[in-house]
Formats: sequence, C-alpha cells, structure tokens
Amino acid sequence: MSANIYLIYNPVSGQGDAAAERSRIEQLLGEKLNLTVLETTPEESAEQLTEQAIAQGAEGVVASGGDGTVSAVAGKLVGTGLPLGIIPRGTANAIAAAFGISDNIDNACTTILEGIPRKIDVGSCNGKPLLLLAGIGLEAEVISQANRQLKNKLGAAAYILSAFQQVRELDPFSAVIETPDRIISFDASGITVANAAPPTSVLAQGPSDVVPFDGLLDITIFAPEGAGSAIAASYNLFQTAMNRRSSKREDIGYFRCSALTIKTDTLQKVVLDGEMIGETPIEIRCIPEGLVLMTPKEGTFDPPEKLEGLPNLKIQHK
Repeated sequence: MSANIYLIYNPVSGQGDAAAERSRIEQLLGEKLNLTVLETTPEESAEQLTEQAIAQGAEGVVASGGDGTVSAVAGKLVGTGLPLGIIPRGTANAIAAAFGISDNIDNACTTILEGIPRKIDVGSCNGKPLLLLAGIGLEAEVISQANRQLKNKLGAAAYILSAFQQVRELDPFSAVIETPDRIISFDASGITVANAAPPTSVLAQGPSDVVPFDGLLDITIFAPEGAGSAIAASYNLFQTAMNRRSSKREDIGYFRCSALTIKTDTLQKVVLDGEMIGETPIEIRCIPEGLVLMTPKEGTFDPPEKLEGLPNLKIQHK
C-alpha cells in the first residue's frame, strides 16, 4: 500500500478488546505507513469517514470491523482506484474469508503491507455496494434470526444454529428473474446472487467456482421440497464448494449474468453482505474491476490469465 493511509476503525465490532486491537494495528501499520485513524461513532458512519479520508488525500483506506464496516468503506472506494485493506474483527468475517485474508490481526496487517493489489468486480444492489452476495429467502432468514445477542454468545456458530432452524421451516415462493437477454420464472426457497463467496456461504455454491473478476454475477437457486431434501441439498452445495464442481441436483439451479432484477410473489427479506437491507424486489448489476483490494501473496483465486515469464514476451495494447 502507499504511504498515506487512513484506517476506518469500528470499535463495537467483534468480541475482543477494541482498544488493545486498535493499538496493535497502529503499532504494526504505523511503523511503515503514515497512518491516520478515524473511529466510527453513532454520529459518524464508516461511509462518512471514508468520504472524509478521500477528501483529505488518502492514498489507501483500511477497514477494520465486521462485514458491514468493510462493505460500507468499499462502497465509497468503488471507481476511485484507491486500494482497500481489510482487518476483519467481526463475527463472520465472510468478506475477508472469500479473498483469503486472515482474521488474525498481525497476518491481516502483513497483507496490507506486503500483499498484492488486485482489481476485483463489485456489484450494486438497489444502489448499495455488493462485495460478496445478496440473499433472498432462506439466506436472509438465517442472517435475520441470528440476532446480535446470539452472535455475541456463540460467534459464527449462531449462523449454523439459525440455519438448522430455518431449514426445518422452509417457505417456498415464486420468483421472476430478468436478465439482459431472458426472463426466468420458478419456485424456490432461496436465491443467492454472488460476486464472491467463501465455502461457508453454502447457498451461493451452485456453480463450480464463484470468480470475482470475470465481470459476471453467479446466481444460485435453492429449491428443495421438505427439510430432508433441504439438508441434502445444503450438503451437496458444501461439497460443490470443496471440490470446485458444479451441483448436479435437480432442485438446485445456477447461471451467470452481468445484471438482473428479481421480483417475488410475496415480499422476501434481502440480506446484502451480511446486513439486512429490506425486502424484494431488487436490482443488481456487476461493476467489472470496480475496486482495488489488497490480497495475500498466496492468493485464493487463480488469475484469469498468466503471461508473465514467457520468453520474449511483448504486449501491445490496442
């Protein structure tokens, strides 16, 4: 990362000692960077502080907090070319996990100092930034029912407990998805639109791999009937993530597109990057290479191309 860096720090994220964690981050990054710390408050949001950092000449921004904080900061950096660093301190830390960023503070700081800046796609969902995924139906219910008190007590296990409960109470709905080239109608219990997704985001794992730099969104449709089939389908999606092979089940559908709208016959809750944002309908589009993210040297994703190292390599751009 460049020298003049702003840290957007959410002190209420996670269950650790916020003051001690901030001190450690300042120690690690402050040795090599000109670091300015802006701390979120009920009056000053992560979005507002990121705008302030940009206005004051930041050459890069680090977000430290949960997925909501990271998504908020990232949304303000889209299209600026300024690199984003992530120091995850939340409950799930799904965004960091999707890009191979450690939830250990020391390791995350190493990625910021020594990692690789990579251009990644981002999405826009009803005008809000989408780094990971938007979930309708089952995914949203799981997040909604895992309340803050339960998350503080159980951590990420709160989502697992909520998932088991929601699978037993499947509530199918009818949906219509419109893309630039077709209209698709179906019944389902859940729809997930992903830009990137760690293996733990099970309901996003219909395709063999969710790639965050292909200019496309990955849609998974979850449509099992009954709790038994839902559990089997969920396990199948988990295997899909582990083996990088697309699902073959008839009650799971998937496809890719650059933009879409989703309407449902009954209002369905919508979760965006771990935060509840309202109800259907939703409109999502992909912004190719919209964000620069600091990623570990040993990346999680294979690059879309590799030419470096070829004998007598010359590249002429048209």
